[in-house]
Amino acid sequence: MQSAGYDIDVHAVAGMRADGAAHTVLDIREPAELAICTIEHSVSMPMQEVAQSVGTLPREHPLIVVCHHGMRSAMVTDFLRKNGFDNAWNLAGGIDVWSRLIEPDMPRY
Repeated sequence: MQSAGYDIDVHAVAGMRADGAAHTVLDIREPAELAICTIEHSVSMPMQEVAQSVGTLPREHPLIVVCHHGMRSAMVTDFLRKNGFDNAWNLAGGIDVWSRLIEPDMPRY
């Protein structure tokens, strides 16, 4: 399932970070995946915890959801959008594309 229309490009997110624009990167990968690599200053919350923790997530600025390749994060983004998170975005290609195009020294898996 892809969140058509709710994808954000890695370059756009890198630009937000460089500009200091308010945003939150929500990493929904599992702990074993997080041990390999993470995007600096991201918030970790395994996918299965999102529904019960939705009230703790910020609504006032962009919420960028990331997983390995963008499939799980697309599902979570769709869920968040259906629950009133109009600023929820799926990081297209996930941390895999981020590591290739933005942080090439980041370990890949």
